[in-house]
Amino acid sequence: MLPFGKRLHLVVSFLFGTLQLASVVHAKSVPNWASTFDPPSGPSPGGFIGSTSEANPRSGLAIPGNYSGWFRPQVHFSAPQHFLNDPNGMFRDDNGTWHLYYQYNPVSLLPGHQHWGHATSQDLYHWVNQPMALYPPAEFVPVFTGSCVVDKNNTSGFFPNQTNGVVAIYTTGDFRTGPPFLQQQYLSYSRDGGYTFTAYDRNPIIPSQSDQFRDPKILWYEDHWVLVVVFAAEFTVGIYTSDNLIEWTHASNFTGEGIYNLQWECPNLVRLPHYDSQGQFVDHMWLLMIGINPRAPLGGSGTVYFTGSFNGTHFEAMQKIPRIADMGKDNYAGQFFYGQPDDEEPVYIGWASNWQYTGEVPTDRENWRSMLTLPRRTFIHKLQDVDWNMNQLPYDMSPIMGETLYCGELPVNKSITIDFSHVESKAVYWEMKVIGHPGLGGAKNMTHYFNFTNPETGEYVRGGHLFGAYEDVYLDRGGVKAFDYVFMSDKVTTNSFPINGTWSMSGVLDRSIMEVFINNGEDSGTMSYFSTKPLSVMNIGTTNLVPSMNGTLRVSALNSAWDKMKGPDGLVWGNQTKVDIIPGKD
Repeated sequence: MLPFGKRLHLVVSFLFGTLQLASVVHAKSVPNWASTFDPPSGPSPGGFIGSTSEANPRSGLAIPGNYSGWFRPQVHFSAPQHFLNDPNGMFRDDNGTWHLYYQYNPVSLLPGHQHWGHATSQDLYHWVNQPMALYPPAEFVPVFTGSCVVDKNNTSGFFPNQTNGVVAIYTTGDFRTGPPFLQQQYLSYSRDGGYTFTAYDRNPIIPSQSDQFRDPKILWYEDHWVLVVVFAAEFTVGIYTSDNLIEWTHASNFTGEGIYNLQWECPNLVRLPHYDSQGQFVDHMWLLMIGINPRAPLGGSGTVYFTGSFNGTHFEAMQKIPRIADMGKDNYAGQFFYGQPDDEEPVYIGWASNWQYTGEVPTDRENWRSMLTLPRRTFIHKLQDVDWNMNQLPYDMSPIMGETLYCGELPVNKSITIDFSHVESKAVYWEMKVIGHPGLGGAKNMTHYFNFTNPETGEYVRGGHLFGAYEDVYLDRGGVKAFDYVFMSDKVTTNSFPINGTWSMSGVLDRSIMEVFINNGEDSGTMSYFSTKPLSVMNIGTTNLVPSMNGTLRVSALNSAWDKMKGPDGLVWGNQTKVDIIPGKD
């Protein structure tokens, strides 16, 4: 993804910044996942809070990071140092390992110098930072957003006698000539399961004469490959087909519908299970997810989606107007994992920031910027009297679930205070349910609310539900003081109606990000926030509930996923298996 308003910055970055040489990367040995790695001997490479990093993106080693700062989330993924944006190329291999790639600037806290960072996990929470996977193929030619697939049947011809070959297709923009800076689709392949890649020697595989043609996402449909890619300024998703991942035929366009702001980006086409109101499987439906940037409905960048049908060449939407994927401002450029079994709910991860302010947030004090959302499992549900909806819920959180802080009745017409200052991660999960809702006619002046505060500074983030005619839900990050920026809107709202008299919410607070999930994931809200000291006390309650109403509440500590990855010096070193970097051949 090449964000509007960042193009000039990227040109300047490539002209005057650190030049990245073309490369092919060859592994001496294929890295294996492990919970920890022994750090190499010698002095620390930097990355401490407040320090200037000396990380070398050309070292062939994973870049180490300090995950101890109080802005640094403990159950969300963030890069070890410097600037991260779009998740890319995500897939799960046959051994159950999840591969996450991401847009990465390894030399700066601002966008530019696009590489593909890489991390792997067995559970989507404990991540091992790997050596970088894709380098720019030439000077001033960054590696932008794209996707990966496992070519089990060797349709490409790159992988004789193996079933774990990985193909990556991604956008490049050539800054050596122009403007215009043409965007074309390139291919690289990996013979070691996605750890190192070699560029195809006949790139580009999909040439163009456009500077607005990007973000390819690949999937398999019955007997052929499908690729969706945006013609960004034309509000169009192009659909291409191929038998071999190299030669692509344009099959159709999806256009003429949706929100026409400035540009579309980061398309995903995925088949989701459809459940009825009782949670029973009905059939599968297709979903086309699209990023909008700028001028998304909430400002800056945001994500929308269409539900519909797909026949292998054409997508047909069931509605003219898309639905908004997240009520918060900090969920963009999400991508679904390739390679999940058909009987699993597809999982996606988004970029938890917004192009309006991502280059300004104060995490530069800790030498990193931007994080990703929780992994979210997804399915389709028909909302009563509304439309088809993509529900989103956190993927199995048992690997990070800690001690129970409270489990019992929801306070009725009163509140309860839960102090989690002793929780080392300063991360918590909560879920609550209100039962016996009397219906719109009987719901007047009733509220549910929650606040997370720091008692010393008075800072807070909060949210709640105003039961009544409109059933308003709100989130508010306006009570924190470490970052105040005109485009970082404090408050967001949506409407959420009870289902058969029951209304529910769950959520995660993780140092500098809050995510909530409403009514079994019918709505989600993602908001970053930045407090001068960690929030450590939760207050939750209700007011004016009628006698027929009650509820349940559970609050749990979350264990840090990054603590297990630290070396003796407190740094997360990642996989320090050395790889050779051979310049000049990509």
